[in-house]
Amino acid sequence: QLQACGGGLVQAGGSLRLSCATSGLPFSRYAMAWFRQAPGKEREFIAAISWVNDITKYDESVEGRFTISRDSTSNAVNLQMSTLKLEDTAVYYCAAGRMIGTSSRWYEYWGQGTEVTVSS
Repeated sequence: QLQACGGGLVQAGGSLRLSCATSGLPFSRYAMAWFRQAPGKEREFIAAISWVNDITKYDESVEGRFTISRDSTSNAVNLQMSTLKLEDTAVYYCAAGRMIGTSSRWYEYWGQGTEVTVSS
């Protein structure tokens, strides 16, 4: 299971940290990712981190502002979001898969989502 948390209301330019706790799967053998879905839009890839060597991938819309990391001691993946923009408003989902990728089809397990609202 994946349990995401940390969402909330934040002003534009602010920061927020999302976390996703995992249980019941070998965390050290799974790539982890974050996706988001804004109202009326399709779910989109944000960031991912591999289970080997912590290789990371980012969508260009968040490159340089968001940082994905994994904590093997707590079996969690985090997403540090900075310089938030209005267009970052969405429900954020964490996901786990055998291989790192930018498509949702690479990921087998999904969290329930946590809502992030960026206000002006």
